[in-house]
Amino acid sequence: MIIVVGSINLDLIANVDRLPAPGETVRGSGFATAPGGKGANQALAAARAGAKVRMVGAVGKDNFATEALALLRDGKIDLSGVGETFASTGTALIMVADDGENVIAVVPGANDSVVTGDLSKAFMKKGNVVLLQQEIPLQTVDAALDAARAAGAVTVLNTAPFRAEAAALLGKADYVVANETEFDLYGEALSLSGRDRPARMRDYAGKTGRTIVVTLGGDGVLAATPADLLMVPALNITPVDTVGAGDTFCGYFAAGLSSGLPLDQALARAAAAGSLACLKPGAQPAIPLAKEVEAALQNPPAR
Repeated sequence: MIIVVGSINLDLIANVDRLPAPGETVRGSGFATAPGGKGANQALAAARAGAKVRMVGAVGKDNFATEALALLRDGKIDLSGVGETFASTGTALIMVADDGENVIAVVPGANDSVVTGDLSKAFMKKGNVVLLQQEIPLQTVDAALDAARAAGAVTVLNTAPFRAEAAALLGKADYVVANETEFDLYGEALSLSGRDRPARMRDYAGKTGRTIVVTLGGDGVLAATPADLLMVPALNITPVDTVGAGDTFCGYFAAGLSSGLPLDQALARAAAAGSLACLKPGAQPAIPLAKEVEAALQNPPAR
């Protein structure tokens, strides 16, 4: 069982030729809504990877909530841990350029109502994988890491979005997943030593005894354990929309760990899934099914 404690949003997506500069207005070419939120995205990715998933989070008592939860319900995810609040359902305002790059503004809404008392709905047990992000209050993330440790569960902390005050939490997680920008910022906050990123990753793993995973976009994934450094390539693709690729990676990675895959295989499967998620617009609608990931691993696109 994978237990996701995290955010649930509705994404409001505008397509533009290029991303605007500060103070600039650009004309959009399309608009759509889609379920999102890092917690919900990762929960759906884990479910599509074949895992059993329980979601702990919150939505508002508004029209956005039904759409925000629609694909989670379709994915047979246990939503008994999702509460309703008088705050609005979380929203993400997203602009996606023709080259696949994006900018995002997140309005937390009900996600700020996910408090430590909600962890009683998680029913953590030994052998569970608890998957966390940073779009809910950090005190809840902190408490979830402690509760998972006490229950004998494995923890995966995705450091998105970057929050400087979260630096002290990283060492509590068994696995930390960060993109390259996030890791570099946390490396400064944690005073990691080393001339380059791999050296600083080794320093982190050596100091904490944990595993750090850094996603590198089209360049793949780098991971450091206390004993080893692993590099896994991404698939050779032309991205359509990179929204949700990191969340897809995290969900598939947690599912791989939950199923007992060795670290290198869990990383390879997650990296392939993250690449495939870039081939369709939106976050949750773009998350690939397990059979699509397995097919891509068996017959990867030529470089």
